[in-house]
Amino acid sequence: MTGSPHIIAQHTSVRSVMLKVLAALIPGTLAHAWYFGPGVWVSLLLCTFFAYTFEALALAMRNQPLKPFLGDGSVLVTAWLLALSLPTLAPWWLYAVGMLFAVLVAKHLYGGLGQNLFNPAMVGYAALIVSFPAYMTQWPAPMDLASHTPDLLEALDLVFAGQGAVSPDAYTAATPLDTLRTQVRAGGDAAAIMLEPVFGHLGARGQEMVALMYLLGGLLLLNYRVIGWHIPTAYLGAVVLTATGLHLLDAGRHADPLFHLMAGGTMLGAFFILTDPVSASATPRGKLIYAGLAGCITVVIRAFGGYPDGVAFSVLLMNMAVPFIDAHTQPKVFGQVGRDRDRP
Repeated sequence: MTGSPHIIAQHTSVRSVMLKVLAALIPGTLAHAWYFGPGVWVSLLLCTFFAYTFEALALAMRNQPLKPFLGDGSVLVTAWLLALSLPTLAPWWLYAVGMLFAVLVAKHLYGGLGQNLFNPAMVGYAALIVSFPAYMTQWPAPMDLASHTPDLLEALDLVFAGQGAVSPDAYTAATPLDTLRTQVRAGGDAAAIMLEPVFGHLGARGQEMVALMYLLGGLLLLNYRVIGWHIPTAYLGAVVLTATGLHLLDAGRHADPLFHLMAGGTMLGAFFILTDPVSASATPRGKLIYAGLAGCITVVIRAFGGYPDGVAFSVLLMNMAVPFIDAHTQPKVFGQVGRDRDRP
């Protein structure tokens, strides 16, 4: 009955989108608890508590209403992503510092929800790994390889009191990424190193199943149309291509592409971090460029950088490039013939 354009009304809101993201994170979180112990629940509770505390503080300082922003779920997603990116059983104050940088620095200093240039969770992670590298290397060992896995009460004791019945060596271990990087630089052969039990069947014992559950959650987000196909496809494709090229050049120093897909935060980054609608590229071509370059940088940092995983730093580097990418990948306006032809 009316002229175009016609817009289909969709009952979507920030809260509904965030709830779908949280639901998609549940399979990976359950897998993490199953393979690495219940410490992840402590991390989630602490990050959630500090996230809401700093969010309420920032809103009060900015004279903003608390209810709509505390109830939209955005800060809860930030807390969940940061908790899943950090070692469990770390001191409680480590989670507090990470959430302080994520919420106050990365989010509210830029104007709050929808205004941040950088992904808040990755800012918190980067601040912690640069400032406290020793604590950021104490990752839980897979339960079937650890001589002891703390239960929930022991996890609480470790986080708040720093005490435990056994040595940290009994329940912590280097990640497969860190193990490969350290031993290759010491002169070892990548193929021989990856025969060790910590590398499992697909590249990272325990972590490979967590990655597959993140993949499942990402496919659910695609099905719900919360995210598009451009960023995950471009990122994972770039990881595979870059890792394959390095592996073909020197298989003794560089792992195969399947390892890079299953280890570290590749799947979490592809579907839940890089797809952040605020800090990611917004144009179709821009999304492919943004995610593709992030995938290349991730593998390059893993292979040649000073840190074992490169997901967080690749995301932050590409966040800086998003305004430039979007400015040069704007789609052509429908009906536009030339730059000056339509001028009177």
